[in-house]
Amino acid sequence: MTGDGRLSSGKPQPDDRDNIALRPKALQDIVGQDRVRENLKIIIEAAKLRSEPIDHTLFYGPPGLGKTSLAYVIANEMGVNIRITAGPSIERAGDLAAILTHMKPNDILFIDEIHRLGRAVEEVLYPAMEDFALDIVIGKGPSAKNVRINLPRFTVIGATTQLALLAGPLRDRFGARFRLDFYDLPAMEYIIRRAASMMKVEITPEGTTEIARRSRGTPRVSLRLLRRVRDYAQTRASGVITGPVAGEALELMDIDYLGLDEIDRRLLLTIIEKYSGGPVGLPTLAASISEDQSTIEDVYEPYLMQLGFLKRTPRGREATVLAYEHVGLTPPAVSTTTPMF
Repeated sequence: MTGDGRLSSGKPQPDDRDNIALRPKALQDIVGQDRVRENLKIIIEAAKLRSEPIDHTLFYGPPGLGKTSLAYVIANEMGVNIRITAGPSIERAGDLAAILTHMKPNDILFIDEIHRLGRAVEEVLYPAMEDFALDIVIGKGPSAKNVRINLPRFTVIGATTQLALLAGPLRDRFGARFRLDFYDLPAMEYIIRRAASMMKVEITPEGTTEIARRSRGTPRVSLRLLRRVRDYAQTRASGVITGPVAGEALELMDIDYLGLDEIDRRLLLTIIEKYSGGPVGLPTLAASISEDQSTIEDVYEPYLMQLGFLKRTPRGREATVLAYEHVGLTPPAVSTTTPMF
C-alpha cells in the first residue's frame, strides 16, 4: 500500500520507517484494543503451554491501527522469527513456495494486504495453512507429476483493510479473526506520551491532548503529527510542545481540531454543495473530487462515519446535520408536511 501524501492518512508514508523503533515489543506495551489484546494473551499463553504455534490469525480494519505491530508483538511473545511480505509482492505461486520452504518450526509469516493475493497463489497457500504441505507440479503434459513437500508447523498472520475482498476459503482458514477499531482519546494520549519519551521530546499534557484529538484515532497518524509538531516547536518555539504550540503547528498543516484535513472537508463540501447533501453514488463522488473509489472507502469514510458526518445508504453517500455544522453551513430544513396518499 503506497502513501497518498496526506499527514492525516492512515496509509504508510516513506518517513513512517522512523516509527519502527517506537513499536511496542510486548502485549503489556499495547494500549487500546482491549478485547483484541486479551484474546491474544489467551491464545499465546495456551500455545506456549502446548508448545505449538498459535492459530492462523487475521487482523482487519482501517489502515494505521497497528496490524503489523501486533504481528511483531506476537512473534516477540512467542519467541519465534517473523517473515514479512505483502500480497502484491507475491506475484507467482513459485514466490510463495520459495518463502514457505524456508520457514522454520513455529515461525510466523505475516502477509500484509492479503486480500490482494492472486488466485494461483491462494491455491498454494490453502494446503500450506491447513495441512502444512506444499503441492508442486513438476513438468507439463502427460509426464507432469505432483510432488508434495511437507512443511513445519507455522503460523500465517494476515492483515487487510478490505475483509470483503478476501476469498471465502482463505478467510475460513484463519482460526482467529480480529477487527481493529479506532483508538479513544486516552489511548492516543498514552501512545503520544510514550513516543515523545522515546524520542526525547518534551511535551506538556495540553500538547499531548492537542495532538491526540487531531490524530483521527490512528496511532500511525499520531506519530507522524508528533514529528511534525516537534519540528515546529524546535524551530518556531522553545522546543517544548505545549497546547498552543501544537495547535499553531497543526493549524499551519491545515488539520482542524477533529483531525480533518483539506481533502476531508472537500469531500463533505462536494456532497453538500454539489449534490444537496446526497445521496450521491460512490463512483460519482470519486470522480467529483478526483480520488480513487477504494481510497474513499478505506481512508476517508471510516473516520467520517465514526464522527457521524457521513452516512452510507443504498442510494449513496449522505452528509449529516453534524457535517453541515462542522463546515459552517446551515442544514436543510426537515419537512414536517404530512404526506398525502
